[in-house]
Amino acid sequence: MLRPIHADRREEVLPVNPLYSGLVPPDGVPRFQLSQKSMTADAASALIRDELILESHARLNLATYCTTWMEPQARELIAECLDRNLMDHDQYPQTADIETRCVNILTNLWNDPDGVGVGASTAGSSEAAMLAGLAMKFAWRNRRRAAGLAADRPNLVMSTAVHTCWPKFCRYWDVEPRYVPISEPDYCVDPDEVAAACDENTIGVVAILGSSALGKYDPVAEISGRLDRVQAERDLNVPIHVDAAVGGFITPFLDPERVWDFRLPRVRSINASGHKFGLVYPGVGWIVWEDRADLPEELVFDCELLGGCVPTFTLNFSRSGAPVVAQYYSFLRLGFEGFRAVQHTSREVACFLAKEVAQIPGLEVIADGADLPVVGIRVRPGEDAMTVFDIHDRMRRHGWQIPAYHLPPDLEHIGVLRLVIRHGFSQDMAEHLLRDLRTEVTSLLQADSRP
Repeated sequence: MLRPIHADRREEVLPVNPLYSGLVPPDGVPRFQLSQKSMTADAASALIRDELILESHARLNLATYCTTWMEPQARELIAECLDRNLMDHDQYPQTADIETRCVNILTNLWNDPDGVGVGASTAGSSEAAMLAGLAMKFAWRNRRRAAGLAADRPNLVMSTAVHTCWPKFCRYWDVEPRYVPISEPDYCVDPDEVAAACDENTIGVVAILGSSALGKYDPVAEISGRLDRVQAERDLNVPIHVDAAVGGFITPFLDPERVWDFRLPRVRSINASGHKFGLVYPGVGWIVWEDRADLPEELVFDCELLGGCVPTFTLNFSRSGAPVVAQYYSFLRLGFEGFRAVQHTSREVACFLAKEVAQIPGLEVIADGADLPVVGIRVRPGEDAMTVFDIHDRMRRHGWQIPAYHLPPDLEHIGVLRLVIRHGFSQDMAEHLLRDLRTEVTSLLQADSRP
């Protein structure tokens, strides 16, 4: 986040270890300005490492969905490909071909009927969501104009549990967000309420395959069925975009019988984060449309600046091909069975954690890892000796990063803790987590007053 620097601090210098004497400029290293003189590579890297050492250990970070570990071979491959501009197809044709292969792998993984979708890699799922939203808006606008109807009041129907990128999309591109609240006990949207929110100005519905808040799946097939009824009764053909940022790399391997993807004709596009359960370091996302016709021509630009003519429809332009190569590495390295084994282990650990946490007095499990390998915990109603924020603070003393927050409307009165179980988080680590959690919850319950 951009934070303004007070004028009095602009002359600050970094505190430098005396061991670096002679390796850094004698007048110090400015904190907010370029130094007048250069320093050695060893000195620069040492200074930065000294600053980063205070950050938490990534393996103890249960807040993030992002991948925090890859094999040494993948790290080496990433380093070798950092200088490859993904947009320069003329200079790096094999990198571009690898991107195409990844898109087709996902197209088939998500059950495209003809196996020939169109898509691209992105900087992450947020960019992918923006592209999906733009495609829906442009397609809706084109249909309205062709029918001689007004196209100045588009709206997008979605859950209150959507990722922040969707409200961003609506604000940036002048689309009215129509929120459907999640509700207990499933903590997802009611398909009937989704259908009721749609009208002639609805560009599409966003269904979530794994909410960021609790890892819960929206009932995509049921939403599609209600929209079929809307089309039959009101002649409104509303497409579905599935935000599978998290679940797109889980459900095909662990719940192949769940119908949420291109097997539903109303699902026209899907996005996913390769840097989450796609097992790749940040940042890479993916967007796939079921048919070329779902990507309006106005969004595609032909670029000749780098040699040849390259069609582009992403928001970013030049970026490294390393994350795409890393994604292809994970596909080759693991295959279907390997991905299933990794994700199954994560779910097993999550379910084990949920079962044990449910036995701790004062706590209630509201997401048990049955969808995504995510455990959601709340303080039992009526328990006033502690809050989730107290537990969050206590667990940080042990090094654990466990986010505490309130659920979205209409459940904002519920505070939750969320544990994201990723590749590399073993049952042994889970035992250590449970030990610390039991200790701190017991301490809070026995305290005379809240700390």
